[in-house]
Parts: sequence; structure tokens; C-alpha cells
Amino acid sequence: MRDVTTAQPLDVTPTPLALLLGREADPRSERGVECPGDLPSPSDPDLVERARAAKEKLGDKVFVLGHHYQRDEVIQFADVTGDSFKLARDAAARPEAEYIVFCGVHFMAESADILTTDAQAVVLPDLAAGCSMADMATAEQVAECWDVLTEAGVADQVVPVSYMNSSADIKAFTGKHGGTICTSSNAKRALEWAFEQGEKILFLPDQHLGRNTAVRDMGMSLDDCVVYNPHKPNGGLTAEQLRDAKMILWRGHCSVHGRFSVESVEDVRARIPGVNVLVHPECKHEVVAAADYVGSTEYIIKALEAAPRGSKWAIGTELNLVRRLANRFADEDKEIVFLDKTVCFCSTMNRIDLPHLVWALESLADGKLVNRIEVDPETEKYAKLALERMLALP
Repeated sequence: MRDVTTAQPLDVTPTPLALLLGREADPRSERGVECPGDLPSPSDPDLVERARAAKEKLGDKVFVLGHHYQRDEVIQFADVTGDSFKLARDAAARPEAEYIVFCGVHFMAESADILTTDAQAVVLPDLAAGCSMADMATAEQVAECWDVLTEAGVADQVVPVSYMNSSADIKAFTGKHGGTICTSSNAKRALEWAFEQGEKILFLPDQHLGRNTAVRDMGMSLDDCVVYNPHKPNGGLTAEQLRDAKMILWRGHCSVHGRFSVESVEDVRARIPGVNVLVHPECKHEVVAAADYVGSTEYIIKALEAAPRGSKWAIGTELNLVRRLANRFADEDKEIVFLDKTVCFCSTMNRIDLPHLVWALESLADGKLVNRIEVDPETEKYAKLALERMLALP
């Protein structure tokens, strides 16, 4: 029997359409905004020393997390590095740290706040560090989608599975409706669990990870999948399509991984004979099908660590990480290149720069708590329930 909480639906406040970066604030949106206080100049030659001094002054009171996609100038001050879920768990494992400074994006800081204690404060150095994918599924849109599923007579058969790259509101919706969270590493296990609970899955918010996991890893067909478009009436789907589908994929994607194409794969194979193409499962299905290897950020790192000397690799993921790996393994004669010719940083991840980190650390060292990310108790309760279901997966 499905574990569905019978509480009332989430109280949803629509996000203002006119939200302007740097000028307004909306705590319920991934697109955070103004940075109070004066930032140090990017040209300040003492930034590195200032960051080091502030971090030393704080001592064990601060724990700095650095996502793999962060700039090198920021990563050098991270106590641990990793993907979003690993970092949130690392933060939870350090209850003695009064401040968790998360060098990542908004949904990651929310997850850290959910998993840490009330005595800890999670700080995001720049509130404008959001995530375009997470923004593609708002709480009100997902609530409307559930109404569509209900009207089609299939809601009682549907189990929501939400990617870690989603807002706390979406995680809470998932928890309330008997679903679980997944990462790119455990998506297959999450889908297998969900199909034990119900007949269909609503996968949020990345259609590509959902499709690639269902088709590539679980042997389903593309015909088993439909895409729900929140900008169209009824998601652009008929009741019959919803009844026939096994995977209802939200129309969301990663703006970085979505840029890679089959042409990118063909081009790099022509330029570098014998190259191994390794891509993230957030890439489009045709790109994943054309690649040699597919895996999460942690998988990519481990694959390159285990790769033989002299091997050649084209990596389809965020450029900061690819460049860092190329430098790391250069002395092993491993040729590591970015899959696309076009430079493709994660623009929101790159908002966490050295001036913002220095400002945050110096503020904390002076006793001023800035840019705290807090998830309200009701949302935290159900989001944590969804995360705990993931942690309980075999």
C-alpha cells in the first residue's frame, strides 16, 4: 500500500511574474536576489588572504561546502567538495558547525537546511545563485498538474519522484503524495521503488534524467513516456495519453547539459580518434545514446580516476569541473576535453565568486548572520519525509 500522508494540500503563494534579479526578493523562488552590504571589489589583491583570515577566525564554527561546478577560486576554501546531496549530508554530519556556508545554488542550501539542526544556520553567499531547472517546476504548477491527473482518473496510480535539483516546495509536495527524491546516482533504484508503490510515475523536474533512466536503465520504450508541459492546458496531454503512460515527465531540463548534441559527439570523435565520450544523464536522450559512458558527477570523477594513462575523454558536463579534472590528470597523460566547442559554465553556480564568499565569511566573523536560507517548518517536515524515503532505499 502506498504511504500517502492525508494532510491538506500545500498552501501555495504564486511567484510574482515581475521578479527582477538584484532588485526584488521572493523567498519562495529559486531566483533569490539582492545582496545586502558592500561587496569587496573583484580586483582587490587581498581577497584570498581576507577569505583565509576570516575562515581562520571562525574556526570550527564554520563549515564550507563546495559543489563540483564552483569556480576554482571558491573551491580552494571548501572543507569538502561533492554533488548536491553528498554536501547536504556532509553538513548534517557536522552538528558542531554553527554556520554552513554553501557554495552552490539555492535548492542545495535548502536541502542542507532541511537536513541540519535548528541550531545551525545555512548561508548562501549570493542569493541570486538559483537553478534554472528547479525554477521550471513551481509549487502552484505542480499542484495544478495533480489536479489534471485527478480529473483524468489516474492520480491514485501515480507516485511522484523528484530529482534532488528541485525546490523545497517540490520536495514537500513529493513527500505529501507518497513519493521520494532521487539523485542522478540512484534514480533507477528510486523508480523501481516507485513502481512497487504505484503504476505510474510523475518525474520532476528534469525530463531527460527521467527518460534516460526509464528507457536506458530500465528497458522501457520512449512510447511509455509522455511530457507534461505546465505552460499548456492540461499539460498538453489528453486523458488517454495520461492513462496509457508509465512515465509522466515534467517539461524541465538543465540549461548546461541541454546544450550538448549528437553533433557535439560526432565532432569530437572526428577530431580525437579513440576518444571516450562520457556524459551526464541530464543530457538529451539522443546524446546519451550516442555516448560511450553515462553517469552522475561522482561517477564521472571516479571513471577518470580509474582510466588508464594516455586515454582520451570528452566529458559532457559543466565546464568548471571538466577543466579541473583535465588539470588534475594532466600528469597522467589523460587527455580530457569539454564535449562541446562552446564554453558552457553554469551561470547561476558561477554567481558564487570570491568577493561574495569573502563578504559572507567576514560578516560571519564579525558576528553578522547574512543570507541565511531557511525552510519553513511545514515545508521542511514533508520535504524531509521525501528525503528520508530516498535514504531508506535498498
